[in-house]
Amino acid sequence: MSSQAEFPHESVRSTAQSIDDDITFKKISRRLIPLLFIIYLMACIDRVNVGIAQIPIKAELGFTDAIYGLGAGLFFLAYALFELPNSYLMSRIGAVKTIMLLTIGWGCISSLTMFVRNPTEFYVLRFMLGVFEAGFFPIVVYYLSCWFPLQRRAKVFALFSSGIVISGMLAYPLSGAIIKYMHDVGGLSGWQWMFPLEGLPCVLLALLVPVLLDESPEHARWLSTKEKAMVAASLEAASPASEGLTFAQILRKLRLYALMAVYFSFVAALAVLQFWTPTIIHSLGVTDIALIGLYSAIPSIVSIVAMIAIGAHTDRKQRLRESIIALALVGATALFLLPLASASLALSLVMLSVAMGAMFSFIPLFWASVPACLPGPDVAKVTAAIATIGIIGGLVSSASIGWLKTHTGSMGTGMYIFGALFAAGGMLYARTTRNVVSLRPRKVKIINS
Repeated sequence: MSSQAEFPHESVRSTAQSIDDDITFKKISRRLIPLLFIIYLMACIDRVNVGIAQIPIKAELGFTDAIYGLGAGLFFLAYALFELPNSYLMSRIGAVKTIMLLTIGWGCISSLTMFVRNPTEFYVLRFMLGVFEAGFFPIVVYYLSCWFPLQRRAKVFALFSSGIVISGMLAYPLSGAIIKYMHDVGGLSGWQWMFPLEGLPCVLLALLVPVLLDESPEHARWLSTKEKAMVAASLEAASPASEGLTFAQILRKLRLYALMAVYFSFVAALAVLQFWTPTIIHSLGVTDIALIGLYSAIPSIVSIVAMIAIGAHTDRKQRLRESIIALALVGATALFLLPLASASLALSLVMLSVAMGAMFSFIPLFWASVPACLPGPDVAKVTAAIATIGIIGGLVSSASIGWLKTHTGSMGTGMYIFGALFAAGGMLYARTTRNVVSLRPRKVKIINS
C-alpha cells in the first residue's frame, strides 16, 4: 500500500521537473539560436552570391568560365584545409571568441571582393573566404552540445541548420536585386555594392556574439542557480558513462572513418540536388527562367518544414538513430526514383521535394549524434574531420554528374549511383552505431545549493 501511495506523488514531481526542464531549454534556445541562425544564413549567402555576380563580373572584368571555376574551387579547397585548424583555434581561445573572429573575417573578406580587378585578387579573396568560413559549422555543433543534452539536440540543430536551406531561397533574389537596383549608384557597379551590403552585416552580427552568447551554461548570468544545476544534470545524464576520448585516441577508432564514409555518401547525394535541380527542371520542358527558379524553390520550402517537424518529432519520440537511418533510405529511394518520374513535372517535383526534405533533415540529426558516437573533449575536431571528408564528397559528386551527363546524355545514371551510395551510407550508419546512439538519459540527482 505504501509504495502505491507514493507512486502518484513521484509521478507528479517527475512531471513538474520535466515541465521546468522544458521551460529552461526553451529559454536557452531563444537566447542562442536566433543569432547563430542569422550568422549561418549570412555565411551561406556570402558563400554563394558570387554565383549570380559572375555574370556582370565576367562582362566587366573579362573573366572567363575557367577563371570563375578556379576561384569557386579555391573556396572549397581552403574550406577543407582549414576545418581542423580553426577547430584547434577554438580549443585554445573558446567557441565564442572563435565564432566572433571567423564571422568578422569572412564579413570583411566578402566585402573586399568589391575591389577585385584581376584574377589573382579574385583567387586570393575566394581562398581567404574559405579560410574564415571553415570550421564555423563544427564549432557551433560543439557549442550547442555543451548546452543541450542528446535527447534535445535534434530540433535545435534543425533550427540552426535550416539557415543553409533558407539561404538557397534568399541568396539569388536578394543578390540579383542589389545588382540591378544599385548599379551605377556612387559610380560603382551593382555587383560591387552586393559584396559589402551582404558582407558587412556579418561584422555587425559578430559584435553581438560576446554580448548574447556565453561560453557555457555555468557562465550564463541570465540562468538562475537552479537552472544551471538542472542543465548540468541533464548533460551529465545524457553523456556516456565512460570517459571521453582524446582526438588522438579517436583517430584510432574505426567508427570515425565509418562516420566519414556516411557523411561522404550524404554530401555526394545532396550535391546532386543542390547543383542540378534547375537543370533537372529545365530537362522536363520548363524553359522560362522565372518558372525554373520558382519550381526550384519548392523542394527548399518543403525541406524547411521537414527539418523542423522531423527534428521535433525525433526529440519527442527519442528515436534519433532510427530517424537517421530512415531518412537515408527515404532520400536514397526518392533520388533513385527521380529519373523514372521524368515524364511528369508534378511527380518529379514530388520526388525532388521528398529527396531534398529527407537529405536536409538528415543533416541536424546526423550531427546531433556525432558527440554520442565519439564522445570526448575534442568533439569539435572530430566534427571538422568528418565535415572535411563531406566537402570532398560534394566535389566528387558535382564533377561525376557532369561527366556522366556529358557521356550518357542523361542524369539518370548519376541519380542511381548516388542514390545507392546514400542508401549504403545509411546501412553503414546503422551497423556502426548499434548500441551506441541512445537518447535515454542516465539518472542523475540534481543537488540544489
